Amino acid sequence: MDVHGTVAEGFEPVRDAFAGNFAALGDRGAAVAVYRDGRKVVDLWGGARDVDATDGAAGPPGTEPWRRGTAQVVRSATKGVAAAVPLLLHQRGELDLDAPVGEYWPEFKAHGKERVLVRHVLNHRAGLPVLDRPLSPDDALDPLRGPRAVAAQAPVWEPGTDHGYHALTYGWMLDELVRRVTGGRGAGEWIADQITRPLDLDLWVGLPAAEEAAGRAGRVGRLPEAEPTGGGPRLRPKRAVTEAYGDPASLTRRAFAAITPFPDQNDPAYRAAALPATNGVATADGLARFYAALIGDVDGVTRRVRLFDPATMERARAEESAGPDRVLVVGTRFGLGYMLHGSASPFLSPGSFGHPGRGGALGFADPEAGVAFGYVTNGFRKTVTADPRAQALVRAVRESLRRTGSDVDRV
Repeated sequence: MDVHGTVAEGFEPVRDAFAGNFAALGDRGAAVAVYRDGRKVVDLWGGARDVDATDGAAGPPGTEPWRRGTAQVVRSATKGVAAAVPLLLHQRGELDLDAPVGEYWPEFKAHGKERVLVRHVLNHRAGLPVLDRPLSPDDALDPLRGPRAVAAQAPVWEPGTDHGYHALTYGWMLDELVRRVTGGRGAGEWIADQITRPLDLDLWVGLPAAEEAAGRAGRVGRLPEAEPTGGGPRLRPKRAVTEAYGDPASLTRRAFAAITPFPDQNDPAYRAAALPATNGVATADGLARFYAALIGDVDGVTRRVRLFDPATMERARAEESAGPDRVLVVGTRFGLGYMLHGSASPFLSPGSFGHPGRGGALGFADPEAGVAFGYVTNGFRKTVTADPRAQALVRAVRESLRRTGSDVDRV
């Protein structure tokens, strides 16, 4: 399989690892980008963007090549992008992270949720990972029905006392909070206006019609209908994790079944909706460039496009939740909206913060190393954290930093 693109001197290990993902770890179509001190040092892509259907392509499945600008649904890596919105609203003095959610959204206070704070939405301590009445795909795509369902839901633990991954409900809570604070603009619209356009990012939460049309000509890659049956090792999750996913009554199963059945992620209607927990579409460069802008200037541009001030950056990566996750059934660590370095999310160093997406996508920043990373893939695997392909690339970035003379003892 041919690897296309460029790497800066010293970052050759990333190119080798990327090629290795196709040879040994089952990647089918993917891209990776890395920024260091605001400048791109890795820009690689390869494989096929169509995977299992032509989607308007001229040839049979698996023959439409991944191109430099191919974008991909990144699933829960969307959460890290969406988390920037409430943090930036707080940075601007428009949102109090320690205020009750009901102060902005009065209907939310029902059923014992008066003490749910804004920060509990971001650190997965709200106690609302499930819906007793799951939404249909059509209801889930309606910007009003998801928030109404969460507002009508009673917590499954005392808010603030424990943590568990809010796989889908995170997005509805965050989106409605943003609407209430901004006078009606949802998170996807706010991201487009305040983040992606100023930074010229190929990244959307709610894919515009023009980009969807371009997708039929190769702009947006397809996700497969199911996990591939070959081309890489099958992951063997811990027994407790397997049992949790297999038990219809578990918080794990119920959290991921908050939409039942789950929408077709290749459906234009799904990609056009704004679901800040799960349906972002991005190129690897768009994801990496976003994280680069969280921690510093990009391409030498001044602070007018830098997103987080130092206090907000520290707030994003300060540990808020840690230990056994009541939904994922493994140990997780969260800051405000971001996963932190740990066994479930082994980023570059203890100071890294970011978010993976189920199936492989990953975006993160490491302020001390000045590194921002983005990886997108259509080689679906049923993993939420620590995907082996993304981790191979992270290890290669670490090796590249050593080769280029960085002090990487801490990473």
